[in-house]
Amino acid sequence: MTTNLIKRTSLEEISRYLPTDDIIVIHGARQVGKTSILMVLQDNLIAQGNQVHYLDLEDSRYVSMINKGVDEFLKYLKEEGFNLDAFQQNQKKLFVMIDEIQYLENPSSFLKLLADHHRYLKLIVSGSSSFEMKSKFKDSLVGRTVNFEIYPLSFEEFLWFKGVAFVPGSDFTEKKIAELQSLYLEFALYGGYPKIVLTDDISIKEKYLQQIIDTYIRKDIRDLAEIKDVNKFNLMVEMLASQSGNLLNMAEISNTCNLARQTVERYLFLLEQTYVLRLVRPFSRNLRTELTKTPKIFFYDTGLMQMLWLKTLQKKLLGAVFETSVFAELVKKFGRDSVHYWRTTEKREVDFVVQFPNHILPIETKIHFPHTQPPALTSFVEAYNSLVEPSQPYRLVSLQGRVTGPGMIYPWQV
Repeated sequence: MTTNLIKRTSLEEISRYLPTDDIIVIHGARQVGKTSILMVLQDNLIAQGNQVHYLDLEDSRYVSMINKGVDEFLKYLKEEGFNLDAFQQNQKKLFVMIDEIQYLENPSSFLKLLADHHRYLKLIVSGSSSFEMKSKFKDSLVGRTVNFEIYPLSFEEFLWFKGVAFVPGSDFTEKKIAELQSLYLEFALYGGYPKIVLTDDISIKEKYLQQIIDTYIRKDIRDLAEIKDVNKFNLMVEMLASQSGNLLNMAEISNTCNLARQTVERYLFLLEQTYVLRLVRPFSRNLRTELTKTPKIFFYDTGLMQMLWLKTLQKKLLGAVFETSVFAELVKKFGRDSVHYWRTTEKREVDFVVQFPNHILPIETKIHFPHTQPPALTSFVEAYNSLVEPSQPYRLVSLQGRVTGPGMIYPWQV
């Protein structure tokens, strides 16, 4: 795979921290491209005359060696031909990349000792489980790490992988808009896992997605959670996929899957921490008339969502799939903690509310451009007039048809 095919928006931001003493921590679900990002960083660093060493802790031999302690690891680096004394004396960096850091018994202590006493080593580590990493990364690493979350491809990255020219914010011709509509349809239907994007055959896409489900969701997460009744867990995940974009109904899930409420809560926590789904919290300033607690369920990838829900990839775009794709785009652009939804006790609802430091932006999604502004958007803007931007009080994101009014945009304009 060539470097231009795996261009990611995160690469530029990560590269800014290469000259610093920070430990760079890259985390996200399996198969989203963390290792490819490490490989691109490695190629770029070597091209600039730096020395780099990469270890994949999927290989248990490396895990055993590092678990013996820092001295054993330094001995290993010397055996690999690195003159550590020369790096220290010349104040140069040896870049050390460690993939799947969560496999170590005590990564926190290991990384802290290296960061504090061997600053000639620039550490770049990755992990697939936020839960496992948080449980093993202690407070001793506070102030020593800078973290980057990697998700499946954004639509802009999807276009890069497809080799399609795209300049955000451009005033596109109708021909270009038609091309982007077709490509976004493909993106929403099949998702953003890099391996899926680079495969044209639909049956092979389905096979790859099923492998991710079987090896990551049904094995890795199952083992991590020490799940005993696998069938109930699998049923719960499938049920959640069918409800992406809907309000979480704990009682329904508990009853349907025959699981205790506490067990459902624990599984949901693990699915969030392993980047499968997100529980989106409501935006509310009125305790009497607005929902304040019940979250919505959203999956991060539409291809994975459909394979879990419908057991096959669809040819027609469903409303829930389009809304989920827009959610994923908002998270990649603004961060998962910035995205909320709004719903009143009278069931007026706005799909998303993005919070910025000084204002908020309500966003509604419709597959087809409507002729008028949805009444819920009007209600929201009236209720929160002082918090929205006068120049863009709302956005209505649609894919099919043509823009019919102010505030209406295509998903690539989010």
